[in-house]
Amino acid sequence: MVMSFAGKTAIAGIGATDFSKNSGRSTLRLAVEACELAMKDAGVTPDMIDGMVTYAHDNNNEIDVCRSLGVDKLTHFSLVHHSGGAACGVVHQAAMAVASGACNYCLVWRAFNERSEERFGAGVQERPPAPTPMEVDFGWSSPFGLLTPASWVAMFAQRYMHEYGATSEDFGRVAVACRKHAANNPAAFFYGKPITLEEHQASRWIVKPLRLLDCCQESDGGQALLITTLDRARHLKSVPAVISSAVQGSCDDQQMMKSYYRQSITGIPEMKLCADQLYADTGLSAADIQAAVLYDHFTPLVLPQLEEFGFCKRGEARDFIKDGNIELGGRLPVNTHGGQIGEAYIHGLNGVAEGVRLVRGTSTNQPANVDHVLVTAATAVPTSAAILSRDS
Repeated sequence: MVMSFAGKTAIAGIGATDFSKNSGRSTLRLAVEACELAMKDAGVTPDMIDGMVTYAHDNNNEIDVCRSLGVDKLTHFSLVHHSGGAACGVVHQAAMAVASGACNYCLVWRAFNERSEERFGAGVQERPPAPTPMEVDFGWSSPFGLLTPASWVAMFAQRYMHEYGATSEDFGRVAVACRKHAANNPAAFFYGKPITLEEHQASRWIVKPLRLLDCCQESDGGQALLITTLDRARHLKSVPAVISSAVQGSCDDQQMMKSYYRQSITGIPEMKLCADQLYADTGLSAADIQAAVLYDHFTPLVLPQLEEFGFCKRGEARDFIKDGNIELGGRLPVNTHGGQIGEAYIHGLNGVAEGVRLVRGTSTNQPANVDHVLVTAATAVPTSAAILSRDS
């Protein structure tokens, strides 16, 4: 089954605030700034906006963003759940909305002060008990030390290492590549600050086998996109990035970052589900993808993403990433903006924006001849993915 909007919608504008550790302004202000910049990039005015899609975790209601932007009507508005798993899900929802006629010009955003205010990485140990499924689940696992996202992911990483012989150095190669790309990106928090594999190996343990430099940043900032039909986008200001496909995926016995009770925990079945849908929609395969933006909240989960999308076989990602294969000039440049490790952690929406730049040919680490870019959302949660393409 091919999505009816596949290849018929586009990201026509992108905009972002600065990425920092202390923005000094409200999350609403960040959302509005990013949206204004996305509208300016596309060349649209507030009176043209009639749709909005954002993350369920975003604290900025559509009506408040509308009032601040001067948008006077909305015919579509929706939220996508599961934190960073929504990164391409919001694109999916907006594309469906504009393709169906529910709205014409749809703003998508994510804005938060995740360093200076609500720090997601701090864990759940201070959360009061409540009779909800998620809080009950924490009650079973927290006494065993599973308190933070790093500890939840460490379980997957340890098993992956056991089954396939991956090492901490293999995870470090992902961090080194991301920081190398960030060092050349003026918008990145770690601009001008590459790291070596030796520095990665010397960084302190967070939860074994995760080191400090295996973990993404906590960032303040906002990112926005303007999505419309491809026909409309072609008449706007900037080069459109075609949404060749955008999909969501959740699989059996899915839990929030703790799907430990599956037969195997070394793969990411929801990513395989996304891959199958994307390739069916587009007729493309891994061989047709020139660059990828892979969700890198923790480096170990980048490796099975490469496997689920067919860039290498199961257990062979550690070999695939050697010798600069995921750096500029390699077979598959990954996270050319620096990723969430190097640029900023904006729940993956800044990665979608980098996909747009790669298709436009304007990335600060631009590979040659990019026709198709894979973008993924968070792993270990219900997730999403997209393929963005050059308008031919």
